[in-house]
Amino acid sequence: MANDQKNRELYFVFLNFDPEYERLRASRTKRGAYELDLYLSKKHDELLARTLEQGSYKKTLSLVIVDGFAVEITDDQAKVLRSAKGVRVVEKNQQLA
Repeated sequence: MANDQKNRELYFVFLNFDPEYERLRASRTKRGAYELDLYLSKKHDELLARTLEQGSYKKTLSLVIVDGFAVEITDDQAKVLRSAKGVRVVEKNQQLA
């Protein structure tokens, strides 16, 4: 496990169209924004929990402006996520020189 942690890199994961996300995002109230945050965080956590081994990854944030999240994972885990239902894109974070 310690070796896997050393090989982790930051990836961004973007999900397929979700009508519930669109509905919540369209709500411009404070309550709507709070519900959207909760919905996305739970949705992203559940995807990771059913796809990857618990403790083998670290979600760093959920993105609200797009349905996606950032997660520290290995290259092999990125391959697994790419084939998960509902996942549109998995991209490694690119460091700018």
